[in-house]
Amino acid sequence: MTVRKIGLVTTLLLLSYAASVAQQKQPPNIIFILADDLGVGDLGVYGQQKIATPHLDQLAKEGMMMSQFYTGSPVCAPSRATLMTGLHTGHAPIRGNKATPPEGQWPLPQNSLTIAEVLKDAGYATGDFGKWGMGFVGTTGDPNKQGFDAFYGYNCQSLAHNYFPDYLWQNDKKIKLQNTSQQQNDYAADLIQNQAQQFIKDHSRKPFFLFLSYTLPHAALQLPENDSLFTYYRKLFNEKPVPVPPNWTGKGYQPQAYPHAAYAAMVGKLDAYVGQIKAEIEQLGLGSNTIILFASDNGPHAEGGNDPEFFNSSGGLKGIKRDLYEGGIRTPLIAWWPGRIRAGSQSAYVGAFWDLLPTFAELAGADQPTGVDGISFVPELLGKSPQKKHTYLYWEFHEQGGKQAVRLDNWKGVRLGVMENPDAAIELYNLVNDPSEQNNIAAAHPDIVKKIAAIMKDAHVENEDFPFLPAK
Repeated sequence: MTVRKIGLVTTLLLLSYAASVAQQKQPPNIIFILADDLGVGDLGVYGQQKIATPHLDQLAKEGMMMSQFYTGSPVCAPSRATLMTGLHTGHAPIRGNKATPPEGQWPLPQNSLTIAEVLKDAGYATGDFGKWGMGFVGTTGDPNKQGFDAFYGYNCQSLAHNYFPDYLWQNDKKIKLQNTSQQQNDYAADLIQNQAQQFIKDHSRKPFFLFLSYTLPHAALQLPENDSLFTYYRKLFNEKPVPVPPNWTGKGYQPQAYPHAAYAAMVGKLDAYVGQIKAEIEQLGLGSNTIILFASDNGPHAEGGNDPEFFNSSGGLKGIKRDLYEGGIRTPLIAWWPGRIRAGSQSAYVGAFWDLLPTFAELAGADQPTGVDGISFVPELLGKSPQKKHTYLYWEFHEQGGKQAVRLDNWKGVRLGVMENPDAAIELYNLVNDPSEQNNIAAAHPDIVKKIAAIMKDAHVENEDFPFLPAK
């Protein structure tokens, strides 16, 4: 090797080393990937037998898999509100899927403190790509008014029921697409993925927070006509087509002739997207200073022809979307951070979406927010002690007559029909002996039931925008 070549190689090595040192001095990039209506049992590492999820399985193999983590709610908007604000549904400003004209859902108030605002104040570039559902463009809940520098996707979760929409939003600009109910050209999930990857490239030299709020595998069960995974699963399942109307009008979920294959392919496409994001990070040399977390917003859906029982999407747990039983609110949670999170580690930490705000604040070196319900689980992620624990977890659900649930140590209490009777009987389950909540043992443990009833009363603060309890 010539002296000139040796000098060039040395220079490149020094530049690479300098870049690595500079990277280690800055706080980590944070990528939070949120699936939509994915069951806790839909991933291979969580027991799925019929759908291949190699990229997410590998992410877990190289990182940490949590077994006792919960969503914020069994439906979309309030679940997202809990993770954004660090408040459970007894305190959060959004507690239901409440639509407002002309488009979108009930907005986050102006005084909300969100993850994006905390990280932006800490010097992060912030972007959300996917589904928002917490306030229309121009309202106080507009993602650009809640800490996000960039947004691309669906503002309204109802419009997100169509993967071939007329338009998507890029910040406050409506981006029209080449789609009709009969001519489907632009698959929104692919467009969202492309924008997210570009965001990573554009912000690779400074800390960034990427919220990837995918719509997959929420209904409708739609895919591009030539999707290879869709073809693969139709053959694998030997699925016979179910009758569907010949011409979909664009209203409601588009009918699907091969619902099993379509759902499996959508989960597979989600898995591939995650693999692309991880590959992008590694290719840019950002792996050692980037943490990726993956979760789902609630349990699996049974809409648009989907069949969660066929896939055992709830992983043997009771309930699906809209239930406060474990299957409706338990989420897979995978965390990856090479060199910081031990590969192949597993955690039984009992946490929920409202922990994400304080966790991300600690990762960013920001001041811990006050007045939130969450606690940071950074010690758990990094294998350090002590890790603070929750006294309890609380949920309330404002549909189907009103529901409440509490996790207290290994006990789980569920109360139904709350809007009519706030003192309705509480079902009690021991999650160690009965993880699928089949045996109500409330009568044998009146002392535990009394404690859970007190928590349900204390944890709920009435909100005039989302009234819950009967008027006195």
